[in-house]
Amino acid sequence: MLIIPIKEGENIDRALKRYKRKFSNTKTLKQLRDRKQFNKPSVVKRAQMIKASYVQGLRTKEEIG
Repeated sequence: MLIIPIKEGENIDRALKRYKRKFSNTKTLKQLRDRKQFNKPSVVKRAQMIKASYVQGLRTKEEIG
């Protein structure tokens, strides 16, 4: 559970903005969506490997060009 302390005389919009930022930074919504359905460990590992190779390709392309 996220706790956002509100200071004396602080605008509620500002506190709400801090809450939204903290919510997105902790990736709570992503975890909830991941738990919605079961993925086999082999599928998760394969997706990680594909993502890693894609990122590595981008980095090597950036170094070359």
